[in-house]
Amino acid sequence: MAAVEELVILAGIWAAVSAWTVHFSATKPELAISNLVVGIALAALGLCMSMAPERSQDLNFVVLLLGVWLIVSPWVVSRDAGTGAILSNVITGACVCLFALTAGGLLMSKRRT
Repeated sequence: MAAVEELVILAGIWAAVSAWTVHFSATKPELAISNLVVGIALAALGLCMSMAPERSQDLNFVVLLLGVWLIVSPWVVSRDAGTGAILSNVITGACVCLFALTAGGLLMSKRRT
């Protein structure tokens, strides 16, 4: 289960730096700021989840919501985000949602046994 939290940390770091890596920070600064804030939050939540896994059930829901925000933010924050920004956010957000659902499923199965 620790691998899932570390993947959340890596996805958060990618979300934070993606605007400068995919080169949309100059054209869409509002989306770059959104990605930076969400990425830092994801990395911090992933770190908290790895440090206290018994309390991470509630954090999984927050991570899931941040993943959904990453998916929809190119259309909510900026009208014409561009293909690179959209693909980066949608793929990263889908991975974050998958990680949150996986971590939640692992926690549920751990509680049953």
